[in-house]
Amino acid sequence: MRNRAIGTVLAGALALAGCSAETGGVKSAGAPPAATTASKSEVKDQPYPSTYQAYPGAPTALVGATVFDGKGGRIDKGTVLFSDGKVVAVGNASLAIPEGYSRIDGTGKFVTPGVIDIHSHLGDYPTPSVASHEDGNEMTDPATPQVWAEHSVWPQDPGFTRALANGGVTALQILPGSGNLMGGRSVTLKNVHSRTVQGMKFPGAPYSLKMACGENPKRVYGGQGRSPMTRMGNFAVNRKTWFEAKKYAAGDRKERDLAMETLAGVLDGEILVQNHCYRADEMALVLDMAKEMGYKVTAFHHAVESYKIADLLRQANVCSAVWADWYGFKMEAYDAIPENAALIQQAGACVIIHSDDENGIQRLNQEAAKAQAAGKRIGIDLPDAQVVGWFTLNPAKAMGIDKVTGSLETGKMADVVLWNGNPLSVYSRPEKVWIDGALMFDALDPQRRPVSDFELGQPGEGDVK
Repeated sequence: MRNRAIGTVLAGALALAGCSAETGGVKSAGAPPAATTASKSEVKDQPYPSTYQAYPGAPTALVGATVFDGKGGRIDKGTVLFSDGKVVAVGNASLAIPEGYSRIDGTGKFVTPGVIDIHSHLGDYPTPSVASHEDGNEMTDPATPQVWAEHSVWPQDPGFTRALANGGVTALQILPGSGNLMGGRSVTLKNVHSRTVQGMKFPGAPYSLKMACGENPKRVYGGQGRSPMTRMGNFAVNRKTWFEAKKYAAGDRKERDLAMETLAGVLDGEILVQNHCYRADEMALVLDMAKEMGYKVTAFHHAVESYKIADLLRQANVCSAVWADWYGFKMEAYDAIPENAALIQQAGACVIIHSDDENGIQRLNQEAAKAQAAGKRIGIDLPDAQVVGWFTLNPAKAMGIDKVTGSLETGKMADVVLWNGNPLSVYSRPEKVWIDGALMFDALDPQRRPVSDFELGQPGEGDVK
């Protein structure tokens, strides 16, 4: 029966990493991994703190592989050492390997930091995609900053294990949907098995506010015969809400208001802003609104026209989280071009490759390669080591976790992927994936290929031996 099957695989997953059900599915390997300092807003109004603790790992030396460190560096025949959940050292073949380290021969292979997706809806719009699973967008009001994405995350979503095994994804940000002008708070997760979302929450990661402009909000609410139904209506509702937030933030804040607490956190600089926006003219207007209200946009998502204002984005220090080539599925995507990412990079602005899709998250490396190739066709030849940063360090920066992950540097979390070939090749796949130094996936070992409980089938479909 399915209940027995679930218990069998859950027990196997826990035993795989030496876990204990008594700690919520994760056995501590000592102190939780180091993380960014929790923000004031997190300490003040976070009744659902992270209970994440790293799975236990072993001292490991990856030797002989080509190493892309995530920050633009490349080491041929490199060595990566990690122990106790942290990167110990990164260097060339002359780097000494301490006693007690297990050697893994990476000759002909490649090593990168763990892949990070800044824009995911896994857990909130899980597989299978049925109406009862649509929990990612509270489309009952144009502004719902009071909702938190983590309160909808379903840890059993098979998308998590697929992203780990097929895409090398070690961390991801779950965002509310884009039907609202203000959709609510995001949550950043470590891509590990846990029975609860608290057990997946990236310790110390700041929250983000998901905002949206353009067609989505005006279509959703204009279609209901209410405001906003135009782009000018979008900005009017936004500005009115921000004025209310500024008034709340300037007061004593003694009276709890969940929506205003989130917006005050943005104005305090403690909560980041991830803004769904397609058109260049709207992104420029949003930057003006941010100046008026006193907040900063961290990243524009989708941003298919960023190439038109890449200089403005560079000056404002705003990232563009983009697809390689999604185009034309609605009017505001009409001027999308495959050279977008390369042109943004050429202008010196920040580029991130994101998914927004349960399938795309499994091949962010290939999407980056497609965008790199499009740039090369127009004479923008970007080195592989730089492009790897589009799905490692750059999203970490825009999620506020770059001090602890996103690149292979001494002291950072040992979130590491060993690829069986160049990650920017369509023929390459993750061979091994470590999260905080624990081997969470191994393509060569059937016992280390995690599977979601939900993929076991329905009652009557057989049993697990």
